[in-house]
Amino acid sequence: MHGKTYQQNTHAELSALTAAVVGYAEERVRMEAPLDRTATPEELERAVGQTITAEGLGGVEAMRLFAEDLAPACLSTDHPRYLSFIPCAPSDASVMFDLVVGASSIYAGSWLEGAGAVYAENQALRWVADLVGLPEGAGGVFVPGGTIGNLSALHAARATARHRAPEGVRPFRVAATAGAHSSIASACDVMDAELVPVEADERWRLTGPNLRRVLEEHGPETFFAVVATSGTTNFGIVDDLASVAEVCREHGIWFHVDGAYGGAGLAAPSVRELYTGIEHCDSFIVDPHKWLFAPFDCCALLYREPALARAAHTQRAGYLDVLTDAPDWNPTDYSVGLTRRARGLPFWFSLVVNGTDAYTAAIEHTLDVARFAEEEVTRRPYLELVRERDLSVIVFRRLGWTPADYQAWSDRMLADEFAFVVPTAHDGETLARFAIVNPETSTDDIAAILDTMA
Repeated sequence: MHGKTYQQNTHAELSALTAAVVGYAEERVRMEAPLDRTATPEELERAVGQTITAEGLGGVEAMRLFAEDLAPACLSTDHPRYLSFIPCAPSDASVMFDLVVGASSIYAGSWLEGAGAVYAENQALRWVADLVGLPEGAGGVFVPGGTIGNLSALHAARATARHRAPEGVRPFRVAATAGAHSSIASACDVMDAELVPVEADERWRLTGPNLRRVLEEHGPETFFAVVATSGTTNFGIVDDLASVAEVCREHGIWFHVDGAYGGAGLAAPSVRELYTGIEHCDSFIVDPHKWLFAPFDCCALLYREPALARAAHTQRAGYLDVLTDAPDWNPTDYSVGLTRRARGLPFWFSLVVNGTDAYTAAIEHTLDVARFAEEEVTRRPYLELVRERDLSVIVFRRLGWTPADYQAWSDRMLADEFAFVVPTAHDGETLARFAIVNPETSTDDIAAILDTMA
């Protein structure tokens, strides 16, 4: 009897918690996202206090505490006027399916344990691979973000280069421009590799001729990878991929393309020509949680020859023999890390629900809004464009402003819960920057923000 009563209570509590959680999720998806604001530790201590107790608060109360006190102290990256860093604007379908992934307790590191999930993830990866132009045998894995994606690709590149190098030669260098993402330098630090800078051209791109000079200066045999970017974070610049690919092929050096933000533009015919040459890459990353409308955390990592990545990444232990000795596709063989959730499934689900044409239309729409923003900056006499955009990032200056002016403007908009636009810096100058990846961001939003700078 005691056990039955306990089970009835548990079921009742679960039902109440389910209603609270699903109700919150549905409301959050349906509502216009609130920007909210940052809170200080003191404010949170007063409002929330100690949440973890010996007795527990119960599910409904814990959910109330999150919804009423903690969530409003987190900025909504899917707000249409959240234009800082690179926003995240997941589709309704991907958000709701993220609940399913969490509820399903799927281990998606091996085919043996997660065949259905891995099969679906691989279809999403294949769609991305087709956008890049990679061959039929290409493949990879969804990892947490661009940092792990870049690190994993560079580890595979170094392992491959060292395996192929003549006796006595151990390649230890990576070439990239100053515009490469900060994770490239971080990966080199982790790997104890030397990052060699390549001077950008007059359009701030990595180019083949400049790369060739650096390789010849240091010795091409000492390099195990070249990193190009298809959409830099600060300016959205797409490197001259075709000429870089040519030099990499000439010297037999691994060609990695970081498209964490900008790789999504491959789905937009209006800018596809900017990516000419990307089809020659040996590895590629793109973060669907950026411009492909998936929730955090989701980075697609692809290899031209997955067997090379598997040779570099497969972990071996007696308890893993049942996996590593099988011919199955095990996602953990292709990146740093062993344990993994099926983080690519919400992206897959959204593609299945909405269709790829909807993705193209959404990306083209954000490019249209970015074009409008660029034109507005050029039109207004108190603003000045720093560089013509490649994709959907616009960087500009407010004439006459000091760094303190930019910061005060940004702080004021956030305090009013009007917009989140933080300043950036380039060559020691403080500037304003829009990153437009949310299809809900409108031309009216852009105009309203620019009006505050007058």
